[in-house]
Amino acid sequence: MTRIMFIDPITRIEGHLALRAEVDENTGKVKEAWTVAAMFRGFEVFLRGRAPPDAIHITSRICGVCGSSHANASKIANDMALGAVPEPLGVLLRNMAEGMTDHTYDHPLILNMLGGPDYSEVIVSRLTPSIWDEAAKTKAEFSDIHGFSTIADIMRGLNPLQGDIYVKTIKYQRIAREAGVLIYGRHSHPSTLIPGGISTDLTNAQYLLIEYAYRLAKLTAWAKYLVAVWNDLANFFNENGYLEQGKTYESPILLSAGLFDDPELYSIMGEDYVEIYRNIDKAFEARTIKPGLIINGELVTTKYTEINRSIIEFVESGFYDDWVEKNIETFTETDPLGEKLAWGYGDLYKWHPWNKITLPKPQAIDWASKYTWSTEPRIIWKDGKILPFEVGPIARLWITSLQKSEFGQGNGTLRVTLPRSVVDDLPPGTHEELEFEWKIPKIKASTTIERVRARAFNIALDIYSMWYSLLSALEEIKSGRLKTSRPWKKPTFSLGVGLTEAPRGTVRHWMVVKNYKIANYQIHAPTTNNASPINRKCKGYNERYCRGPFEVSILNSRITEEVPPEEWKGLDFVRAIRSFDPCLACAVHIQVSNRVIKRILIPI
Repeated sequence: MTRIMFIDPITRIEGHLALRAEVDENTGKVKEAWTVAAMFRGFEVFLRGRAPPDAIHITSRICGVCGSSHANASKIANDMALGAVPEPLGVLLRNMAEGMTDHTYDHPLILNMLGGPDYSEVIVSRLTPSIWDEAAKTKAEFSDIHGFSTIADIMRGLNPLQGDIYVKTIKYQRIAREAGVLIYGRHSHPSTLIPGGISTDLTNAQYLLIEYAYRLAKLTAWAKYLVAVWNDLANFFNENGYLEQGKTYESPILLSAGLFDDPELYSIMGEDYVEIYRNIDKAFEARTIKPGLIINGELVTTKYTEINRSIIEFVESGFYDDWVEKNIETFTETDPLGEKLAWGYGDLYKWHPWNKITLPKPQAIDWASKYTWSTEPRIIWKDGKILPFEVGPIARLWITSLQKSEFGQGNGTLRVTLPRSVVDDLPPGTHEELEFEWKIPKIKASTTIERVRARAFNIALDIYSMWYSLLSALEEIKSGRLKTSRPWKKPTFSLGVGLTEAPRGTVRHWMVVKNYKIANYQIHAPTTNNASPINRKCKGYNERYCRGPFEVSILNSRITEEVPPEEWKGLDFVRAIRSFDPCLACAVHIQVSNRVIKRILIPI
């Protein structure tokens, strides 16, 4: 017998995401799944006609959590389109702020407060009592670092509003925001980001960096604590039936833009959009956390320009009109170097984001046709294959692990050492210098638990990167190099593309400038990608899986709740989707009135 489950909302933040799943009551396996982005916000529409720098500050309003990630993607697009790049100190300050107010702030928030309750005593003991009993008997391998004796103790620590991990997260996410705000002026909508640099007041530069370092030292111990906690939880769940739960693509298709720019290479890219685009590959590949695209488990490129040329976007299942079908004039068939977008395959360049026009078309849900406000970003590769793809912390780690970097030799393993850091309210085990290791999962796939583990390890890489940028910034100031910015131009025509990483995954902004006005602007948040619906234009790929990672992860999940089917809450489904850190406000960028949505409340 098939049970239809409708869960709305799924997220504990930006709750505009619903799931419809058909589940076999006998096996608990999923027959079909749809995820619904239930909101349209219109940023890409009302940016048209504005001055390009406005986009930095307007797009940060897309989200109240990771708004600076959108501002940072927009600032890169502006740097290119307006022909200005920062001085080295400006690059370092941008890195230091981005690493704090987005990444070091947001990762613990999703791990411990938005996703963590799914693994807490309150939920586990109620819905999967046998797992709770096993957790009480299982010793925590890393107890000498985090201080919890058993896995059950860790689960108690995740109890909402009361658990020690949950409560500590409230404190430490504030410390991370404070560090970033020293540079940004505020959170989550930075007031100091500008094309060609950053406008932070450096009158007392050394004092500012001392204040930053004070907070970074505390967060270093916090990172050690979290990596240890989530390694123990991940190992426990993998050993107790979760090894393949929430798996996405059988052969990984992963994208990362990389993170934290090299201060020297980024600062010398050029003075117009063509020159900057020509030099951006070298600067991009020098990022501390590496960029790249993996197709079927193979790293096929690390180049900014190739990733840009490969992205197309459809609206087959979304509440939009297709601009190509309406014969709307396109802006460009090539990139600034004259290379064909979409690798020259037919007229697919028309679906590249530089040419895509957002045409909303509100309508009723039709599960066989259009059912969501999300669109369908896809990769078209050099061989003509059109593929879905996944972004997120696991993509960043996987792609970085296949390249030589600060953290490894490209053999699929990453290692990071965090320095000694004494914090009174964290266990003594976090005070010592510690090395942590991450490896590509043994089953060579992205799963619910491995996405969560990757998020925790990302914090360690972010903290390492912040120390590097801080020490480099101190050297710049010590040497008297206090300039951060260069003036931008006002071109009659130019193109810009900004690729960076939010905690949730790759953020991508495209801008077309005419007479110093925005002629077109397009935004791909991580959740635009991961929440994308069914699309039947895939080539060289299983049609059942030609959809975004959210839906694929549900298709590859099964019910583990130890209650009768009529009492199922969808715990395994919300765990799978929350492991991506979904944010629908970012994804679909007017409220539709007179529309009733049945809400099924699930456990906190």
